[in-house]
Amino acid sequence: MTVTGADIVELDRIAVHEALRVVERAGSADWERDTPCAGWNLRRLVAHMTAQHHGFAAAARGAGLEAAHWQEPQDMSEPARIHRAAATAVLAAFAEPGSTEREFALPELGGSFPGQLAVRFHFIDYVVHAWDVAAAIGTPVELSDDILHAALVTARLVPTDPARRGPGNAFAPALDVPRGSGPLEETLRLLGRDPSRWPVRA
Repeated sequence: MTVTGADIVELDRIAVHEALRVVERAGSADWERDTPCAGWNLRRLVAHMTAQHHGFAAAARGAGLEAAHWQEPQDMSEPARIHRAAATAVLAAFAEPGSTEREFALPELGGSFPGQLAVRFHFIDYVVHAWDVAAAIGTPVELSDDILHAALVTARLVPTDPARRGPGNAFAPALDVPRGSGPLEETLRLLGRDPSRWPVRA
């Protein structure tokens, strides 16, 4: 699947909006729930998502090396509101003319990357994080087949080198993919998530 700069910005926008939708479904009793991100409850996961949005927005504008942009908020008393502000900021930055033609400094990934590739990193992260949030609160994600197939193409490109997976890295070690898995399940398993452990609640 070939994805242009304009395409990946739109795909990312859809994934971010789905993450917004599921975050905003969380109730007051949900913020301390466990998530598929080992050791993180939902409040901590949304703090991480918020920081990543601000960091990528800064990177899109040439300020990705400034560590302050990547820090998780000190105050997460209103997670959904704080996360929405960050999501709005990153979508505005990616929508600026020429954003995918710039270099993004992404210190957590060890260097600078062409904008189109950097937005693709953000896209796969938010397909997966939308699912992480949905799994924690027991609801399904609502993403079209086009989005899920684009996510799978990207997931298959993520290095599986053990030195780049596990604690301290963006993704856990890849899991086996059962025959007949759909694109979302394959994406999740390639990126270290086991969807069978997180059933949707009635």
